[in-house]
Amino acid sequence: MSAPTGQVLIVEDEVPIRRFVGDALRREGCIVSEAGTAPQGLDLVALGGIDLVVLDLGLPGMSGLQFIEALRHWSQVPVLILSARGTEQDKIAALDAGADDYLTKPFGLGEFVARVRALRRRPARDEAIMPQCRFGDVEVDLARQRVRRGGADLHLTQLEYRLLACLLSSEGTVMTHRRLLREVWGPGRAEQAHYLRIYVARLRQKLEEDPAQPKYLLTETGVGYRFQSCVSRNDSCPTMPPAAASPRSL
Repeated sequence: MSAPTGQVLIVEDEVPIRRFVGDALRREGCIVSEAGTAPQGLDLVALGGIDLVVLDLGLPGMSGLQFIEALRHWSQVPVLILSARGTEQDKIAALDAGADDYLTKPFGLGEFVARVRALRRRPARDEAIMPQCRFGDVEVDLARQRVRRGGADLHLTQLEYRLLACLLSSEGTVMTHRRLLREVWGPGRAEQAHYLRIYVARLRQKLEEDPAQPKYLLTETGVGYRFQSCVSRNDSCPTMPPAAASPRSL
């Protein structure tokens, strides 16, 4: 086992799920804390030292959405949702409330661990974003607003660059259509997702080796997009037992 890489809090009222997720995190070298209710989880975050929260939405009493809304008043710790609620509306509501990522139960351990790693690689939100980023053969210098591919300068329009910078600054996080439109185009275009599809397609043409099979500018169907500098998949990983997704989590 590797040395501990941080402390992760699991906020989940179903004990079997907490054990299942906790065991996977401990194998990654994480220190794991657990809470069965949202208020207990908020108290643990307030004590300090938590680097990531893994959160169920279907909590008794205070819901997962209420947890996020309360948390975001005073903490920017990354939040990964694990929920049996898999509709587009549920995902958008959680991400707009301040969650960083969303995974639907049942899920594969390989994908879960990869998403945890991606969130933990991100700089803290109160820290400066690294001004330089490299993925594949692409180099982005945010300080100089310069993009190169294969060692040659690459021209991006102003809107293309703003969209790319927005995605890079939130690596691993699902950015909803509305949020991207608001941050790149302004509030007046928040409902016009066709602009976003066009510009993401342009960025993929310029930055991806195969725009039809993107490795870095990824689509979250019906929800938004994420930038991922390293994609990790393991189709042979075990999946969470269906019995773990109990009716209380629905």
